[in-house]
Amino acid sequence: MVDPLDTIAALERRNADLTRLLETARDSLGEMRVKLAEASAPPQTFATFVQWAGKHADVVANGRKMRVAVMATVGPALTPGDEVLLNAMSVVVGTAEPERSGQAAIVREVIDDARILVVSRGEDERVVSLMGGNAAARIHEGDTVIIDPRTGFASEKVERTGVEALLLEEVPDVDFASIGGLTSQIERIRDAIELPITHPELYKEHSLQPPRGLLLYGPPGCGKTLIAKAVAHSLGVASGSDRSFFLSVKGPELLNKYVGETERYIRTIFERARAQAHTGAPVVIFFDEMDALFRARGSGVSSDMETTIVPQLLTELDGVESMANVIVIGASNREDMIDPAILRPGRLDVKIEVSRPDRQASIDIMGKYLTETLPLDAGEVAAHDGDRKAAVNAMIGASVARLFQDDDAGRYMSGALLRNVVDRAKTRAIKHVIGGGERGLSTPHLLAACDQELVEARSVAAREFGEY
Repeated sequence: MVDPLDTIAALERRNADLTRLLETARDSLGEMRVKLAEASAPPQTFATFVQWAGKHADVVANGRKMRVAVMATVGPALTPGDEVLLNAMSVVVGTAEPERSGQAAIVREVIDDARILVVSRGEDERVVSLMGGNAAARIHEGDTVIIDPRTGFASEKVERTGVEALLLEEVPDVDFASIGGLTSQIERIRDAIELPITHPELYKEHSLQPPRGLLLYGPPGCGKTLIAKAVAHSLGVASGSDRSFFLSVKGPELLNKYVGETERYIRTIFERARAQAHTGAPVVIFFDEMDALFRARGSGVSSDMETTIVPQLLTELDGVESMANVIVIGASNREDMIDPAILRPGRLDVKIEVSRPDRQASIDIMGKYLTETLPLDAGEVAAHDGDRKAAVNAMIGASVARLFQDDDAGRYMSGALLRNVVDRAKTRAIKHVIGGGERGLSTPHLLAACDQELVEARSVAAREFGEY
């Protein structure tokens, strides 16, 4: 006989199983209804939140500004520039990730914490709002930002690696006192750049327009880059500013195979200079190896590229005229290959030859690198009764005499060669100590270094002059 209690227990278990099956079916049906609702829902529109207008919101959608309602679930946490979603009734129903693409623009001025003045497409200026605000702390003049032309918002700063790799922006620590053998050139440069800053009233009284640019020309290794850095340092001191900027660009590195890219780089470089100049700090734009980039048009040695690159530079040079604290310096080994229009008055109108050093200039240059504070051979110092300065002068004199022992030394002498002589001698002195010898630089170290440099310099000069 079947126990009634067992029968009841079995029926209860079956009932529980049926209940679970029904609940599972109900949940699955609910999920299917949600998915069906989502699939059949009307599309939502992306818009940019601009500002609150009471309980409503001003947004920009598809280039059109609208005032719309906001669902309570979205909340009051929206800030200008946020991306929002509009339903079919143009009601804000949610938020979305902000747009990370757009038009690149360069910051010309920070107006306030919310707005910045940018320039794009050449000289097209416009005021845009910075998402998140706090522009003074986050953005600086010369930075590149992404803007949305439809909404007037700037989203974020981007790194322009293609252009930034060409620019060395720094506060130079090189002054004219650290440059040897170029006394007359330095005097002329200082007259050209410092007098207009320290005595502007005299220039105005004499109706004399200060030069906007310099061209330093001459053989390689003779100090053109050092002079350019010293100019930037000198401008900072003369103007009373606590800083100066040196934008260094090598001509060959500026060339780009894509049409219009080199011209864009040139515009960006000058835009960066103008942005820094707005802060009141002196700015030097230094173009090294100008002949590689700005060759004379129509000379038969230029390419089609110069027909667009040279006019772009001329346009920028003419724009610098109104900037009192921007100066352009060019350096070239072949000034005769540079387009003449670049060297006309109002552009790079001061031309200074940086020639190879003679005997006296070589002594001056070596004295910048070989000083009495260096470790000197005890015998050298003893031979001059303990006078370290006299010992150094004698060592320099012997080295220069060895370098100028040939009549053709003037063909290959340079400041770079003289520095190499001292560096080679220092290396020899270090190896001598490591090998168990006495400490200190000596005349034999310098003379051996001179001989090494002469061999290499003569080889280079022979190739240059075709003497194989």
